[in-house]
Amino acid sequence: MNSLKETKFLINKYNIKANKNLGQNFLIDDNVVKTIVEKANIEKEDLVLEIGPGLGTLTNLLLEKAKKVICIELDRKMVQLLEDRFKLYKSFEIIQEDILKLDLKTLIRNIRNEYKNVKIVANLPYYITTQIITKLLEDEIDLESITVMIQKEVAERLIETPGGKNTGAITYCIDYYCKTEKIIEVPKESFIPSPKVTSEVIKLTLRKKPPVETNKKEMFKIIKSAFMQRRKTLLNSLTNSNVFKNKEQGIQILEKLKIDINIRPEKLRLEDFANITNLLQT
Repeated sequence: MNSLKETKFLINKYNIKANKNLGQNFLIDDNVVKTIVEKANIEKEDLVLEIGPGLGTLTNLLLEKAKKVICIELDRKMVQLLEDRFKLYKSFEIIQEDILKLDLKTLIRNIRNEYKNVKIVANLPYYITTQIITKLLEDEIDLESITVMIQKEVAERLIETPGGKNTGAITYCIDYYCKTEKIIEVPKESFIPSPKVTSEVIKLTLRKKPPVETNKKEMFKIIKSAFMQRRKTLLNSLTNSNVFKNKEQGIQILEKLKIDINIRPEKLRLEDFANITNLLQT
C-alpha cells in the first residue's frame, strides 16, 4: 500500500484536479489511512458508509474489512474513477448524490437487517462538516459509530466537554447523541494538495440512550438561541430571543436551578439546558 504513488497514478490517468468548491484534498499518508480503518473497528458483518471517497484511498482498505461499502460521492469524475477501480468488488456500491439531500435513514432501514452494525467512515469536506454530522445525528439513523477526519478547529469543538474553552452549540448536540474520542492529528503534508489547516480524526460512538430526559427538539432550540449571542450572558441571550418571556422569568428559572444569572452559555452542562427546558415546559 503506497497512497502517494497510487494517488499520483490516478490523478494522471484520469486527469483529475482537486475541486476546491467540493473541498477535495487527497489523503496520501498510509499510516493515517490504516489508523482510521483500525479505529473504526470494522467487522466482517458490518456495513460501512463512506462519504466523499474521492480517489478511493480509504475505500480500498474498507473493502477488505467490511461486508459491504456504500460510497456517497457528488463529483461525477470521481464516481467514474471509483466504478472503474472497484468494479470487481461485489461488496462495493456507489451513489452519486449530495449527502445533505440523500435520504440516508430510508436507505439504511431498507437493508439494515443484512448487517451487524452500520458505521460511517469518511474524510469529510471541511466546509460542510458540521452540517453533515448534524444531519447524521438529528435524522436518528441507525448507526453504531462515525469515524471522520475533519478540520482540527472543528474537531476540538465537537469533542469538547460542555463548559470547556472550545464549547459551541454543536458541542451539546454531540454530547447528547455520542461518546467522543480523539484519534490522531493529521498534518497538512498528509494531503495532495495540502490544505491550509491541520486535520484531526475523531470517533463518535452513538449512545444507546440519551444522557438527559427532556424534549430534545425544544432543548436544541434553546441551545441555538443561547449561542446566537454568545458574548452575552445566558440570561440576556434567552431573554432577547424570547425563550424567556422577560428577564424576571429568566432570573426566577436560573435561581431555582441554582445557575448563576451572570453565566455565559458555554459554561453550562447539557444537564443545565435540559433542566431549563423542563421548567419552561411545565
